[in-house]
Amino acid sequence: MSFSSLRLLGYRINVVAILASLFILFWAAMALFGTSFAPHSPGKVVDFDYYGPISAEFPLGTDYLGRDILSRILMGASYTVGISLAAVCLACASGVALGMAAAVTGGWIDVVLSRFLDALSSIPSKLFGLVMVAAIGSSTPVLILVLAVIYTPGSYRFARALAVNINTMDFVAVARARGEGTFYLITQEILPNIAGPVLADMGLRFVFIVLLLSGLSFLGLGVQPPYADWGSLVKENIGALAFGAPAVIAPCIAIASLTISVNLLIDNLPTKIRDRSA
Repeated sequence: MSFSSLRLLGYRINVVAILASLFILFWAAMALFGTSFAPHSPGKVVDFDYYGPISAEFPLGTDYLGRDILSRILMGASYTVGISLAAVCLACASGVALGMAAAVTGGWIDVVLSRFLDALSSIPSKLFGLVMVAAIGSSTPVLILVLAVIYTPGSYRFARALAVNINTMDFVAVARARGEGTFYLITQEILPNIAGPVLADMGLRFVFIVLLLSGLSFLGLGVQPPYADWGSLVKENIGALAFGAPAVIAPCIAIASLTISVNLLIDNLPTKIRDRSA
């Protein structure tokens, strides 16, 4: 066993995947408990020198109102990770369920679902998000629902493609010959055999949702003040990039570290997890 890989639960795990997992666990912990460890209240003005420099009291400096950047990044982790995770779970759950149902039943149900979701996916995601959020509002439930709707068609197509292949296999034909119903075929025969690739796809869609949410917030249609996600923090302080760079760079690094870590984890997962056919 080389230094670059370790064995865990019978799988050869790449060291890069382990390091990426640590970053992901760190941000997950910050999303859950970060505000408890914040040195200052995220919304409180604690420095009369706006865009204050990095110091022992303010490890990342202060923003355009004199609020502690570190505390606001920890608060932003709750919104960025929380909204993105809720949206990706909703999108993948609905997309995978519809995809498996379409693959097993076939016929007009498959045709109607596929054409409807193809039409929905033809709309540019950022344009759709901007229009919907501007029309309905940018509350947290609306953001979750809009992001989920945007990424459901992709999840549907991916799950349907996997389910169609599994549906043609002998063990599914035997189960169908026994008289098993659609629900049994989906939950007992197909879902266990596509779970690995679906989870890997879910991780990638989480990255896309984080970036889209940050983009919407940067345009002013994401999480609204006094709350903020990482995209909002960049928007708030972008005008001071020349003389208050930490206020802009720190949330950008937070976004990059989370998204790159998720990508690296997925790329370095064992093949047996990512691809059931391997």
